[in-house]
Amino acid sequence: MSEGISQADRPSAVEGHAPDLFAKFDPLIAMREGLLASGITDPFNLVMEKVLSPTRAICNGRETILLGTYNYMGMTFDPDVIEAGKNALADYGSGTTGSRVLNGTYAGHKEVERALREFYAMDHAMVFSTGYQANLGIISTVAGKGDYIVLDIDSHASIWDGCKLGDAEIVPFRHNDIEAMEKRLRRIPEGAGKLVVLEGVYSMLGDIAPLKEMVAVAKKHGAMVLVDEAHSMGFMGHHGRGVAEAQGVLDDVDFVIGTFSKSVGTVGGFCVSNHPKFEILRLVCRPYVFTASLPPSVVATAATSIRKLMQGSNKRAHLWENSKTLHTGLKRLGFQLGTEEPESAIIAVIMPDLERGAAMWEALIEGGLYVNLARPPATPANMTLLRCSLCAEHTEDEVQTILGIFAKAGKAVGII
Repeated sequence: MSEGISQADRPSAVEGHAPDLFAKFDPLIAMREGLLASGITDPFNLVMEKVLSPTRAICNGRETILLGTYNYMGMTFDPDVIEAGKNALADYGSGTTGSRVLNGTYAGHKEVERALREFYAMDHAMVFSTGYQANLGIISTVAGKGDYIVLDIDSHASIWDGCKLGDAEIVPFRHNDIEAMEKRLRRIPEGAGKLVVLEGVYSMLGDIAPLKEMVAVAKKHGAMVLVDEAHSMGFMGHHGRGVAEAQGVLDDVDFVIGTFSKSVGTVGGFCVSNHPKFEILRLVCRPYVFTASLPPSVVATAATSIRKLMQGSNKRAHLWENSKTLHTGLKRLGFQLGTEEPESAIIAVIMPDLERGAAMWEALIEGGLYVNLARPPATPANMTLLRCSLCAEHTEDEVQTILGIFAKAGKAVGII
């Protein structure tokens, strides 16, 4: 007989000794089951059977216009981008099987970092395997125990998680409120390390931050500034460098975080900076050190896409026209939108509640249009949103078709 606790002495889950670790999810499970019981298609489990272009796919057996993919500049099917990926796959294989600090740095990883430095005209660039990891890694490494992070209450989950991982004091302020941000900065103890974290475009409502004023306030109080430009890189600003460039404060920002999964059209994340000590982060940033690097084919597509985005002024202009047309059209139809004017490539259509939002989403998909259904707690103020993400490859005719589908679906569901 083996030593230790006998089978009879072990506590039994049946006897109620072990709590159900999934119990905390019961309200969400009930909500989802209730939604699906009404006969609505699961809006969070859509399968794209075939992708035809940056703006079209086969969904549920029919051709569908894509209006929820973050493919802002339409680079996913660019012939040069695809060719670069194919060549790298043939020359370097399917993956690196290693971290950047071990065997995971290939020529392509250095090349994509070079492309980023040129794109932003900055001294340093550091590439991560995802945009989530870029925020997680940079924020948690730069601001740690005893430091303070002042951030917008509507910040992305990756920003919040980066704050928690670093164990800094977290000080949130009301969304886009310059005065509230300054009040928080004034209360931080003298001599403490301070990092202000902002986003150029906030992904739920598509609104932009008043970076010019906020960066000035942060610098007045001796804080470093990190701006997440995930939803503006490639599109906003004269060179596509984001809202910080558009508002003339890029040189005053210490760190710019971005992603390859939006305008660049592939996957990965990055940070660019002019800080003279930046390179040490490669040895101390855990989400960079302890994860496998991006496959060679991915970094090749990213580098090619970034270089082409440097010449993307015509695409940027067309995307702005698409945004203005869709925003104006939806407003005229009677939909409530997240912003009074078009501020980015994201247009949020506010729904009365989750049930009618899901019904509207289903009516749109049946009409041949895919958008994102966003719900609490991911959304601000417990709103349910239909989030539209325009692409530079949407034609004028496609935007008009989109408005027609919205009009038909909105009337059928009783939203307008």
